[in-house]
Amino acid sequence: MTTDRDKYVDWLRALSLCVVVLWHWAFTILDWKPSGPEPTSPLGFTSGLWILTWLLQVLPLFFYVGGHVHLLSWERARARGVGIGSFVWRRIRALALPALFLSGAWISVGAVVTYTFGVDWMWRVVLLVLSPLWFLAVYLVLISLLPVALWLHRRYDVLALIWLGGAALVVDVVRFRYGVEWAGWLNMIIVWGLAHQAGFFYDRVVALPRRYDVALLWTGLFALFGLVYSGIYPGSMVGVPGDKWSNMAPPTFVIVALLLFQIGLVEVLRPPMERVLERPGWSRANAFINRYSLPLFLFHTTGMAIALGLSWWLFGTMGASIPPDLKWWLERPIAIIGPLVCTTPVIYLFGRRAGSRTAARQGT
Repeated sequence: MTTDRDKYVDWLRALSLCVVVLWHWAFTILDWKPSGPEPTSPLGFTSGLWILTWLLQVLPLFFYVGGHVHLLSWERARARGVGIGSFVWRRIRALALPALFLSGAWISVGAVVTYTFGVDWMWRVVLLVLSPLWFLAVYLVLISLLPVALWLHRRYDVLALIWLGGAALVVDVVRFRYGVEWAGWLNMIIVWGLAHQAGFFYDRVVALPRRYDVALLWTGLFALFGLVYSGIYPGSMVGVPGDKWSNMAPPTFVIVALLLFQIGLVEVLRPPMERVLERPGWSRANAFINRYSLPLFLFHTTGMAIALGLSWWLFGTMGASIPPDLKWWLERPIAIIGPLVCTTPVIYLFGRRAGSRTAARQGT
C-alpha cells in the first residue's frame, strides 16, 4: 500500500467545500422581515438555471471522497496497531470540537443580544449561521457508523451499495406515494451513507478503463434527466422557494443519480487535472487550500454575518435585491470579497489549529 498523497483527492475535497462556501456567499439572498431574516435563492426567480446545480451541488462528491479517505486512513492506522474504536473517536473529536465551540459561541451571542437588547429575531440569525453544520452532523454519524460500514464492505462488497440504493428508493416511494413525510428523513443516513460507502470503491473506480468512466457519467446523467422529467422530483439539487419539496432536505434518490454522474465526471477529468496539480504553483495552492478548507467551511457563515452587519452599520443596507436584478447578478464576483475579508481573521484567531489537525489527519 502506497503512502504517497493523492493530490487529486485533496483537490476534490477542498474544491467541494469551497464550492459550498462560495455558493453561500454569492447566492444567498436574505429577505429581512419583522420576524428576522429569511433566506431565499435566486433560482426561485429564474428559469433554467437549476441545471447548474448538477455541477455545483458537490456534497455527494464530498461524502464519496470522505469514504475513500476514511478507508485509507483506517488501513494505515490498523497497520500501526490502532483499534477501530480509538480511530473513530479521534476522528469524531477532531471534527466535533470546533463545531461545538462555534455553536456555543453563537448561542451565547444570541442569548446576550436577545435578553439584553430584546432582539427576538437574533435566534433566527443564530440558526442561519449554524445551519450549514447539519452536513457535519451527518458526517459525524457516518464516522460513528464506520465499523458497520467497513463490515458491510468486507462481507458484501458492492451488494451493500445496491441495498442502500434500493432502500433510498423505497423511502421515496413511501414518502411520495403514501404521503409518509417523516420517512424521508431516513435518507439523511441512507443516501449520504451510500455516497460514503461508494468511496470505499474509489481505488477500483480509478483503475477502470476510461470508457467505464464515460459510462458512469452518462448513466448518471440519463438517470438524472429521467428522474427529474418524470414529474416526481424537482430539477434543482438545492432547495428552491416555491418547489413542492427539495432534493436535499431530506435527500432523495435523485442524489444517487447525481453521485454517479459526478463520479464519472471527476474520473473523466482526472488525467488533465493530475497534470495540472503536479505543477509547483498549483501543488502549493492545493495544499494550502486543502489545509484551510474545513476551517473556512466552519466559519464562513460567521464571516458572512460580520460582513452583513458591517454593511448595515456603514451603509444602511444588506445588499439584498428581491427579485435579483441585472445589477445584483453583475455584483456576484464582488459579493464574495466582504465575507472573505471578514472570515479570514476569524480563521486566523480560531481556525488555525483546526486546519493543522486536518492536515495532520489527512497525512495519516
